[in-house]
Amino acid sequence: MKSRFVHSKTQRFARSRLVRSAALVALLTTVAWTSALAQPGKTTPPTAKAGAAFPVTCPPLLRHQFDRLQDEKLQSLCQYAGQVILVVNTASLCGFTGQYKGLEDLFARYRDRGFVVLGFPSGDFGRQELGDNRAIADFCENTFGVKFPMFSKSRVSGPNANPLFSQLAERSGQAPQWNFHKYLIGRDGQTVLSFSSAVDPQSPMIVRGIDQFLSTK
Repeated sequence: MKSRFVHSKTQRFARSRLVRSAALVALLTTVAWTSALAQPGKTTPPTAKAGAAFPVTCPPLLRHQFDRLQDEKLQSLCQYAGQVILVVNTASLCGFTGQYKGLEDLFARYRDRGFVVLGFPSGDFGRQELGDNRAIADFCENTFGVKFPMFSKSRVSGPNANPLFSQLAERSGQAPQWNFHKYLIGRDGQTVLSFSSAVDPQSPMIVRGIDQFLSTK
């Protein structure tokens, strides 16, 4: 009888020690977790880390990165902050492809005053863009002597449009309907004018817009 009592008491003691040990482990875990949260840099959410790559002075519209067309090296659009920017979705086999010349002429004419053209090849409309980035780069350089910055082929319309074009469409109220749609962005990185594919790059409307934006500090 005494043996069973001692055995039962021993079991209760063992269970008690086990419960206390588990509680201690839980307490230590909680303390360690709280300490880690208190340390600088430990709680930065992934989205904040991604955003930290962009300068505070960079307008939200330009906080994007794209691969350069020629070598597919990642480029930040923040490097163009403070400039007047003409964004164009291009295609090598379109009836408007001749506009490359007008775009390059604009770039050469105004670049020293803080103006840049950014080209975004896309096959969204009529599949009129070449399939390979290298082939697109060669075509642009050899056929039209394009020197303004261009980026890798991407979508520019619909739900899968690249983030820059999604924002431009939202801000201007006009999404591209065809190749060579143009968005003119002011120095503030917020004001956006939209021009359809049929509007020539050197039309009075676009030239007037560039001059106006360049005169704004």
